[in-house]
Amino acid sequence: MYQKAYDAIIFGGGHHGTIMAAYLAKAGMSVGVFERTDRLGGGAVTEVGPVPGFKQDFCAHFTRFYGHPAYHDFNLYDEGLRYVVPETGTGILFDDGSHFLGYPAWVLTDPQKGKVEFSEENVQKTYNRIAEFSKTDAKTYLDLTEKARTKWGPAFNQQRYSAPLPWGAPGPLEKLCDDPDSGLEHVMKYMTVKQLARYFFESPELRILFIRNAITSCCCQMDDVMGLQGMFGTLTICFSWSPPSIAVGGTRAVTDALVSAGKKLGAEYFTDLPVAKINVENGTARGITLQNGDVIQAKRVVVADVGIPQLMSRLLGGSLITERTKRLMRATLFDRSQVLWGHLAVHELPNYKGSDKEPDLNRTYRLYLAPKDVAYFEDKYYHETCLMGFPSRLNLLATPDSIWDPSRAAEGKHNLWIEEVSCALRYFSYKEWRDLRDEFVNNHMIPTWEKFAPNMTKDNVIGTRIYTPMDLFETHPDMIEGSFTRQAHIASQTESFRGLPELADYRTPVKNLYACESSLQGGQGIARGSSYQAYRSIAEDLGLPRVWEKWGY
Repeated sequence: MYQKAYDAIIFGGGHHGTIMAAYLAKAGMSVGVFERTDRLGGGAVTEVGPVPGFKQDFCAHFTRFYGHPAYHDFNLYDEGLRYVVPETGTGILFDDGSHFLGYPAWVLTDPQKGKVEFSEENVQKTYNRIAEFSKTDAKTYLDLTEKARTKWGPAFNQQRYSAPLPWGAPGPLEKLCDDPDSGLEHVMKYMTVKQLARYFFESPELRILFIRNAITSCCCQMDDVMGLQGMFGTLTICFSWSPPSIAVGGTRAVTDALVSAGKKLGAEYFTDLPVAKINVENGTARGITLQNGDVIQAKRVVVADVGIPQLMSRLLGGSLITERTKRLMRATLFDRSQVLWGHLAVHELPNYKGSDKEPDLNRTYRLYLAPKDVAYFEDKYYHETCLMGFPSRLNLLATPDSIWDPSRAAEGKHNLWIEEVSCALRYFSYKEWRDLRDEFVNNHMIPTWEKFAPNMTKDNVIGTRIYTPMDLFETHPDMIEGSFTRQAHIASQTESFRGLPELADYRTPVKNLYACESSLQGGQGIARGSSYQAYRSIAEDLGLPRVWEKWGY
């Protein structure tokens, strides 16, 4: 006997589940969303911290959801999703006092419509900053920015939201390798991060920035092959190609807007209701059974917003796993996308050395604090991290969110977000991770910061909350080994190789059962394409509105 019945059931109320719910509801379906935890959104959540009166994002932090089709399809601005726009982009401050500051080549000029415009003025400012230490790299910046504007960017967007291609078929970015004017070569698909840094740049400043941004962008280390998508994403951050933007109130605002839109369309959402199994009859998904024993009927479709191991092994009982799939699952790595990250509540913002001559240092949207030693980052940085949990010489990423969004901090105070590379969860015990976090904060992070900004003493810090890979895995079981990208983002596990062959088009071996989670094609992070592409497969099978056609995807 069924306790409830819906046309569509979504289990896993993460970021992609909330996107899927809105699209299926807009298509006229009755929709029920079932989430095992006490909150929706998955990685798109915000909580109180690091002390009362402050807000901090638990997982995803940098978002540009106004670029996702759902932002426009559901008028999320009207649902309360607001973005504010920092005037600076990515920068790096070195221990010798030298620095590089970049300015956004594309600026968000109309947050309501998600409209962005190319800024020749900012491009010139960034060019001038690079030319101070390398005229060759400055010319490279102009050349690559033009290629990003005319060729790379359009191809990347097309690839993100279009239907996935079969293995071996060239995507929009790969096709550009045959265009002699694109600046892309086939060999780039196989270059490591270290090789790409050397290929593009002669200066240690930009090589170090590229290497560190490869971790922030796609969690690839120096000797990893990142593929064309990873390369483009890393250059995008290095050169501030994407418009800097901050969701007012935290990343949770994305989830709240999507859920608000879904509810207005009739979708129902349930939390604290874990799923025990998917009900399959004669090879067709008919619904789910919750751990409390309730049976929920799906009249037309079941969608899983959970990771591949959980879906294939636990919820489907392993009955559909072939020998080939077992081998691919065993070969999937989760050991390349771990960080120490979190927030600091402070009395006053960092006042960096050199800011008297360069005021924008104190207002840089993404500012790395690093030693100017490219050999260290090429050869020792990640190796030390695997041995100790973090490197001995930090390359700390910090962003002063509360400059642009005062709602994230108590009145008169400020909130800083930080990130540093870490290692796989299995390398340390539960107690060791707790001790490691305290060691990192008290004996490394704050003392390092004070060297760059003398006022960043322990007395300036009101409180901290730093998450380790252990914290991520405890709350997000699909983040195996604490991997916030759901799996290592290396070439053999990205683009058409991300996920499993059985799930390559978001269809599963079970009829009417689909997957939409970020461990599939579309990639990790907020505003990526897996749920949008999964809706496309469902719509084609069930005759639902083809919403992607108006966007040309």
